[in-house]
Amino acid sequence: MRRQGGKESFVKFLIVTFFLYFCGYTGHPLVVNPVGEGIDCNEENAHSLFTEILKEYVSDGKVNYHDLSSDNRLEEYISRLAATDPAKIQNDKAKLAFWINAYNAYTLKVICDNYPIKSINELHFGGLFIGTLLKKTVWDKNFVVINGRKISLNFIEHKIIRAAIRDPKAVFTQVCSEIPCPLAHFALVCASKGCPPLRSEAYEGQKLDEQLSDQARIFFGDAVRNYFNVEKKEAHLSKILDWFADDFGKNDEERLLFVANFLPDTLAESIRAIPESWKIRHTKYDWSLNE
Repeated sequence: MRRQGGKESFVKFLIVTFFLYFCGYTGHPLVVNPVGEGIDCNEENAHSLFTEILKEYVSDGKVNYHDLSSDNRLEEYISRLAATDPAKIQNDKAKLAFWINAYNAYTLKVICDNYPIKSINELHFGGLFIGTLLKKTVWDKNFVVINGRKISLNFIEHKIIRAAIRDPKAVFTQVCSEIPCPLAHFALVCASKGCPPLRSEAYEGQKLDEQLSDQARIFFGDAVRNYFNVEKKEAHLSKILDWFADDFGKNDEERLLFVANFLPDTLAESIRAIPESWKIRHTKYDWSLNE
């Protein structure tokens, strides 16, 4: 979920590229043989099994990882994701719903597989070769299996979902022409209290617009993650709108107008009246486990 940049990241990139090249890494996803049937995402309520799981173990965005860890239904849903070919999903909203659910389900899995922990940041690995330059995060690890191919959570977030935000035709067929793709940021849950709350239902193509808009309203209505000082005209926004600022607008004025769409009328009108007079600050991100 975090953005990296600057000189340190560039040096890291060069070293990793050099290392992987001489290790014979090709860059192609690893192929595995998934067991079981995939999900027919062209049907309504295609992710009903995931909804059953979420309703039982998620309440007000908090997850009961202790009990979820012993429920075989999560593994069953994961196995269905692994056997699903996203290219066969006919509806673009259903495609986006599939990828959001995949991201969230595999995040739940990696926490359950390592529970108890206090933060997902405990699951980072590497860092013993050339200092910490080759240290990777859990989001970089290729433990996600989709259609028999191993990919990472970062691949889903940045190469699929965020790629569609920047270029609608990059991954989906005009996926951004009808649905507000930046809102997907408020559906991806990184198992932390600072991230958007996990819904007690899976995302479904037929009601994705409603679900994503509702997520945004809930997210911006949470005074811990986002709060507004009308007198000082300061919007204290989640770090998500800092790390991925360009996904929400070209400048702070555009970003504030985007946020205003999901705020109470009086506050929204105050921002829309003179958006350039408002300043954006960012709240501290809480990486403790969302339980």
